[in-house]
Amino acid sequence: MSSEGVVTDPTVAVPRPGEPASAAPGSSPDATRPMGAGVALVRSLRPHQWIKNVFVAAPLVFAQKLGEPYYVMHGALAVLAFCALSGAVYAFNDVRDLEADRLHPTKRHRPIAAGQLSRRAALAWSAALAAGALAGCIALDWRLAAFAAAYLAQNVAYTLRLKQIAFVDVALIASGFLLRVLAGAAAIAVPTSGWLLLCTALLALFLGFGKRAHELAWAERNGRTTKTRAALAGYRLDILRVTMLVLAIATCAAFVAYTLDERTVTEFGTNRLIYSAAFVAFGVLRFLQLALWWPRDEAPTEAMLRDPWFLVDLAGAVAMVLYVIYG
Repeated sequence: MSSEGVVTDPTVAVPRPGEPASAAPGSSPDATRPMGAGVALVRSLRPHQWIKNVFVAAPLVFAQKLGEPYYVMHGALAVLAFCALSGAVYAFNDVRDLEADRLHPTKRHRPIAAGQLSRRAALAWSAALAAGALAGCIALDWRLAAFAAAYLAQNVAYTLRLKQIAFVDVALIASGFLLRVLAGAAAIAVPTSGWLLLCTALLALFLGFGKRAHELAWAERNGRTTKTRAALAGYRLDILRVTMLVLAIATCAAFVAYTLDERTVTEFGTNRLIYSAAFVAFGVLRFLQLALWWPRDEAPTEAMLRDPWFLVDLAGAVAMVLYVIYG
């Protein structure tokens, strides 16, 4: 990348006289250190968030195709394409949210908000990644390309306007997860499981409302309810808490129902998938703790990726599902 991608944005916020440009309390000192354009770009693409794209691989796992190289290759390419699309969307979003991010204790250290990557460079890379990902999807399967294009279009609409509308914003987040699952099924040409779509939708709504509850609690504590995210003005914390509890129960119940469904038992040749429900329930409970009961400055969807209890539970869930389906 050329040098124009480094610390040249004229809109970078300048600290007040006497105010040190230091990290927010509890954040890493590394967040304020200068970085190269390449590192800044990678951070703007948020690769740690690409774990969400494992939903693209879900049909591959539950269709029992994980041992077949042809299907694995197509599934992996679909996941890679959605990682590129996700990165493009994150960079575009950070350009649009520049001013709001500078008011947030952790988001203000994102490369674009911190002035370590110019808006022009971020937009150029975002467009290139999106175009490359869509071209790759077209080469694999037109249905995969259609779902990928729908995912990109919905995220652009979300970034430009729809994320400012309470409840619509979370509904769009959930639909993004559904599009991932549908794209994964299209990539390997298998039918989409209704149970998988239901569980995905409930879980995505649960995570989305949990993130909004955390943001609203932080914003109310700091008197910035509408400055960090416009949609927060349409939410009430007490309603979000009840909504999350209802979705937590519904998510666990739907997964249990899926494991006990006659078709599921017939396809996998066992009813032992029910044992994985304990891991799902613990993960849901742990997210409730991170979002509502033990909140931190960082979003709960990011905190859980650093939480040892959640990571151990996730590893256990994956191991149990793979053992039941393939063992």
